Amino acid sequence: MNLSLCTISFRHHLHSMKEIAEWAQSNYFQGIEIWGIHAKNLKDDPYYHSDWLASYNLYTSMLSDYLPLHLSDKELLCATMELSELGHRWGTHKLRTFAGQRASASMNTQERKSIVEKLKMICQELERENQFLLLETHPNTLTDTVPSTLKLLEEVNHPALKINFDVLHIWESGADPIEALLKLKPFIEHFHFKNISSKSKLDVFNPHNVYAAAGSREGMTPLFEGILDYEEFIKTASCMTEIDASLEWFGGNVKEVLEKDAKRILYLTKEVNRLYVS
Repeated sequence: MNLSLCTISFRHHLHSMKEIAEWAQSNYFQGIEIWGIHAKNLKDDPYYHSDWLASYNLYTSMLSDYLPLHLSDKELLCATMELSELGHRWGTHKLRTFAGQRASASMNTQERKSIVEKLKMICQELERENQFLLLETHPNTLTDTVPSTLKLLEEVNHPALKINFDVLHIWESGADPIEALLKLKPFIEHFHFKNISSKSKLDVFNPHNVYAAAGSREGMTPLFEGILDYEEFIKTASCMTEIDASLEWFGGNVKEVLEKDAKRILYLTKEVNRLYVS
């Protein structure tokens, strides 16, 4: 498994990119997933780029941003190409976004068609750049259920469109993560790992709360202490496919939690490899 930390985990901390890279290098990580706004704020600094990150034996696993599907085609293309350029600078072919801002069940046919056409346009541009657009499986988007996600992939029907498989949100939708993995496997390019203490606490991940400095963190747990059995998922998934994943931690004690979870993942994947080889 190639494991990344997310710079979004440090969104409320006074850590430089250099400090984050140094820490990641020393704590079981192979990559860094860069939050779009962090990449944009570093674009005028010639010091930071893929070669610089490689000097720490790290790579950029993904840029995670929010392309404005609600704006005009011209504005959307401008935002897409800006993100594409940042992807080239950081040496990643994976650009993450969300499929709209409303639940799939609440969208009418025309609204869905509009998003499909915009996604096609983005994918056509990114294909020329040898990059992928990754849609994150997430509540209140067109990828909030496995059936809607599969339908959307079929509607867009473009090789540049892939999936960032958020295990917790897949489970939140009512699907079994392993069964969903089997159905979506041909399209999955990345995984997000996070956990929660109970279903009643899932609102803690609502965007208006999770991005707020004063937002609640109640219910967020380290990966192997929550309601979702990540030990089973990681062992099973590692036997089925090559995993490129990020620990998406939004809570406190960032370094302590990430180090503990990464160390446990390393142990599990070594166990899987040992059993597979034997």
